[in-house]
Amino acid sequence: MKAFELTDKKEFMHLLLRSEIFDNFLLSEASIHTSAKYDIDGRINKSFYSADELTELQLEHLDYLPYSRLRPVCFELIKGRRTPTYFKLVLMLSPANLQNTIQASGTSILPADILAAYLNIYYQNGQLMLTTGVSYRTFITDKSFEKEWEKFTINFLNRKNVSFSEI
Repeated sequence: MKAFELTDKKEFMHLLLRSEIFDNFLLSEASIHTSAKYDIDGRINKSFYSADELTELQLEHLDYLPYSRLRPVCFELIKGRRTPTYFKLVLMLSPANLQNTIQASGTSILPADILAAYLNIYYQNGQLMLTTGVSYRTFITDKSFEKEWEKFTINFLNRKNVSFSEI
């Protein structure tokens, strides 16, 4: 796990809530504390959609909604003159992007070994942070994929011109 302080809060919040750079991630969960506490479970309620809608929206093989579908909701809850007292968004790679990332990492880890690769974004006490994480299906001593996921995250942040410092 690597931790990063996001140093240009205003620019990062614009990227997070108003741009598409995180739209290829899935939203596992979100918690936003403003005048009330809002908790969002990103799991797809498949009974809400028809089979045709699930196919049309490319949701049929996903367990969680793409962040792009929930980004406007998060924006509505966070926007305003007053800063939230706290928020946390847990983003994860989609199954296809997880498989591509595993292959690109060059590690011996198999897609079946990994449950998810996460980006945890949270704000508290005036500090905006991002941490990486990997959840395995079983105990694995080989942590090479975690190191590669950290490198991928750093490269992603640099490519998107996100100001950060490692902690």
